[in-house]
Amino acid sequence: MLGVEKMNLKPLIEALLFVAEEPLPPDKIAEIVEAETKEVRAALKELQEEYAKAERGLQVTEIAKGFQLGTKPELAPVVEKLFKGEKSYTLSQAALETLAIIAYRQPVTRVDMENIRGVKVDGVVDTLLKRRFIRTVGRKDAPGRPILYGTTREFLKYFGLKDLSELPQPALKE
Repeated sequence: MLGVEKMNLKPLIEALLFVAEEPLPPDKIAEIVEAETKEVRAALKELQEEYAKAERGLQVTEIAKGFQLGTKPELAPVVEKLFKGEKSYTLSQAALETLAIIAYRQPVTRVDMENIRGVKVDGVVDTLLKRRFIRTVGRKDAPGRPILYGTTREFLKYFGLKDLSELPQPALKE
């Protein structure tokens, strides 16, 4: 134990969140600062509250089972101007539809996706695999042992979700 006092824990965590490229899980932060995970969680909660109260452009968010320092969503139009002209990618309608099927029905096979969408999904699945939004999670116990797909941490990060429970609930047809 570093003997880190609670007062000193928040600046350490804040510095780690600032330099980290990926969301940091509380247990990883605890390992780095040599503190208890529950102390780290408490400090993270305090940081979230402090950033939320202050008139600042940043926030501490929980994404993909980790924490990240990022800009507040309402400032996106201004921040986007900084990156104007840089290459970015968006997902096609076909990719979004296929990704939604995978997210809500995982684990799911290509045949299942095609039955729901009514079209072939080979190209879309390949793109989603390359972008690391989906991954193979196993094989179905059925003839031919088709590959099963599920979402990844990258998917959660892209959509700003803590975990799959934060997916919007689909509207039910009446």
